[in-house]
Amino acid sequence: MTPTVNIGVLAPVIWVACGSMVVLLGEVFLSRMGIHAGKPLTPARIGSVLGFFSVATLAIALGTASAAFSSGVTESFNPANPMFQLDPFSSFMMGVIALGALLSCMLAITYLEELRINHGEYYALVLLSTSGMMMMVAAIDLLAVFLGLELMSIPIYVLAGFDRGRLRSNESAMKYFLIGAFASAVMLYGMALLYGASGSTSFDALRAGIDTGTPMATIGVGLVMVGFAFKISSVPFHQWTPDVYEGAPSAVTAFMSVTVKATAVGALLRFVGLGLGPLDEAMVEVLWLLAVLTIVVGNLMAVIQDNVKRMLAYSSIGHSGYIMVGLVAGTPDGYSAIVFYLVAYTFMNLGAFGVVVALAHHGQDCERIESFAGLAQRRPTLAAMMTLFMVALAGIPPTVGFFAKFQIFTAAVNAGQISLAVIGVLISVVSVYYYLRIPVLMYMRDPGEETPRMTIDSFEALVLGICALAVVALGIWPNDLGAIHISDWAQESVRVLFP
Repeated sequence: MTPTVNIGVLAPVIWVACGSMVVLLGEVFLSRMGIHAGKPLTPARIGSVLGFFSVATLAIALGTASAAFSSGVTESFNPANPMFQLDPFSSFMMGVIALGALLSCMLAITYLEELRINHGEYYALVLLSTSGMMMMVAAIDLLAVFLGLELMSIPIYVLAGFDRGRLRSNESAMKYFLIGAFASAVMLYGMALLYGASGSTSFDALRAGIDTGTPMATIGVGLVMVGFAFKISSVPFHQWTPDVYEGAPSAVTAFMSVTVKATAVGALLRFVGLGLGPLDEAMVEVLWLLAVLTIVVGNLMAVIQDNVKRMLAYSSIGHSGYIMVGLVAGTPDGYSAIVFYLVAYTFMNLGAFGVVVALAHHGQDCERIESFAGLAQRRPTLAAMMTLFMVALAGIPPTVGFFAKFQIFTAAVNAGQISLAVIGVLISVVSVYYYLRIPVLMYMRDPGEETPRMTIDSFEALVLGICALAVVALGIWPNDLGAIHISDWAQESVRVLFP
């Protein structure tokens, strides 16, 4: 008997996966056309054409995910053996991932030309990784989670070392691969233990049949949580983050900084909400400790960095701690605050990395913090945008960063986690120092010897404009921005996680 399969459930994934195949084949055919026809179709131009195609593909995937969310549909890919489910949460998270990938692809085209590495396989790897991310947030089975995890991770290992001519890029790829492989093995072992404890890998079966008081189940849950902690850069599993962020090309760092975090957090929320249910007191205490350590270590280590990419890496670790505050709260308000935070972080972080990308020139990244000295005199618009993104990341009103943190801490207080909220607020004050250090350099110091790129591509300008507009508009009108109601949509999306 032929099983009933609902292809439409994975429509966003299918669009992106097929797009990656088209990009791979397109590079081959376009290269041969250029050779045989004698046209000046250089590899860089081929890369740009395929980059435009990838942007269009991701735009279609974003539209498909948005339509699925608007319809409110909840369907399984294979009802007889449900492993992937399209519901308001998975469709919303697919949209966030597609948005992050779309904006980062737009940033990459001119940047890769500046670094002379604009090859079509870059976009194929981005699309392949994005398809794995979408599978991961739609998974309702441990095997499906692992399948999505590997499809997401392996292309990113390659992307981290995409600038093959630089030792630092190769080093970051090797570090990420080795540590990532170890984390994947730990997670897979935890999944095996959960299967042994419950007799199934389905989230529904785990929730109904697992006894978290048994040693096998406890260790299994712990190992799976370690795997997720690695992906979201939680202390003490964060060591890879600054090295990989610094060594990878800035366009890759921009892509992975928002999409990998959104994917890992989305999959973690589904695993906890659908697979485990309300967390017991011991697990809450462990997550409380990890959240505090992540916030403290991320923010304190960011203070002493002299490389803007490393600074943003430790900043990313700190933001993971804020996200974990919502997880500790364990309420629908906490989960919806996390989802809204991911949307806000996408615009804030992509905007900051977008400025770094727009300043790259002569095959070099503009990544030293001192390189931003006097930028307001040379590139006043970019300096103003970088200031806006730094203010937003610091959580200063009226930006979206303030409202996102306010929601997280409010959910923690309402859940009785007052001490955790107080610690988070106090440590947030530290972030103001290192975030505002860059605007001080841009406006209060004279320019140095380094000369940034003096032109900006239309795609780069569009991305920065979108991010800047979203950072301000969502901070002032988080619930009522015309037809956009991000905060309300976040609350609606997480209802499925509380059956």
